[in-house]
Amino acid sequence: MSGQLRYIEVAERRARLAVGQRLAGAARADSPEEVAESLVALHGTDPASVFLAVGARLADAAKTVPETERALYEDRTLLRMHGMRHTVFVFPTGLVPVVHASTGLTVAARARAALIKDMAKAGAPDAEWLAEVEASALAALARRGEATAVELAQDEPRLKEQFVYAAGKSYEGVHTVSSRLWRVLGVEGRVVRGRPLGSWTSTQFRWAVAPPSPELPVTEAQSELMRRWLAACGPATEADLKWWTGWRVTDVRAALKAVGAVTVSVDEGVGYVLADAVEPVGVVEAAEPWAALLPGLDPTAMGWQERDWYCPPELRSALFDRSGNIGPTVWWDGRIVGGWAQRPDGEIAWRLLDTEGVGREARDAFEAEAARLHAWVGPTRVTPRFRTPLERELATA
Repeated sequence: MSGQLRYIEVAERRARLAVGQRLAGAARADSPEEVAESLVALHGTDPASVFLAVGARLADAAKTVPETERALYEDRTLLRMHGMRHTVFVFPTGLVPVVHASTGLTVAARARAALIKDMAKAGAPDAEWLAEVEASALAALARRGEATAVELAQDEPRLKEQFVYAAGKSYEGVHTVSSRLWRVLGVEGRVVRGRPLGSWTSTQFRWAVAPPSPELPVTEAQSELMRRWLAACGPATEADLKWWTGWRVTDVRAALKAVGAVTVSVDEGVGYVLADAVEPVGVVEAAEPWAALLPGLDPTAMGWQERDWYCPPELRSALFDRSGNIGPTVWWDGRIVGGWAQRPDGEIAWRLLDTEGVGREARDAFEAEAARLHAWVGPTRVTPRFRTPLERELATA
């Protein structure tokens, strides 16, 4: 290339996305574990989104609920925990020590310091008292094996202690030690979320003591997470990488160097891929044509900070909420073209917002995907945790 960077055009990036993100028909997976390994992480803030994201990528969508529940709660091959940007994700269990060392330690230190500071500011008991309550609560959890926060507060009543947060501010509120402490312990990797109280859409979880996990050097863990993410999402810009990981720029650059990332050219400027992925061998041929109905907070839709190459800017006001969370989306050949919602009677309704290049083949494919989704979701009603303008409109029309 005589010193010139290889240019990876939008069409190729979309083809890479289709195969790497398990969205093209031929690339669909056989198990939730395969999905999670390919995507690195599934957004877990909205529990239903995890199942919907898996179902969109399984060759046999009918297996979505039983197989995902098996992986999360029986075999524990998938684990729900805090990760990048203080966000809850579902990771392959083997990746847990990598995530914890590369991002969790920093986030955990901040979370614990914030809790102690907020308690002190409110005149609540001090850090020594908190440590005593924490030890007692963890011992109770170990005895029970798995329990809700309410059950654990029966064993250790001091968890019910309340304190005023942000006194005098517009967002003033009353926090309990329990609600904040279990979150901190989760970020620290000492407890994990277990089986929910209700169905697969439930947001109320039981807690369990975290299984033993090896401790990794931070730089080694950051390099491994970078390698995994570039394999799934490359090419990506430095801005994408910094946003997704939540790391400092210096950490991003060090990890890129450690994995031997190759510099390429994309429409946004400089991008990075792994050395064995500079050329997209067989990718373009495997990716067309394809359609997908992805849930809110889907890891593909939320995978990059710079999204113009797959999400036209003019669609964002309808598809994102005010905090930047994306709602359910309709995809055609690597780009977002509309959104969808489930209505009270269970119907999957979708609407196109971008009709360029979307003909009869695409519309038939959307109908097939809607029918596929409706078939495995069955009588369950799914409402996204973060609702967006188009989703609200379609759900109530």
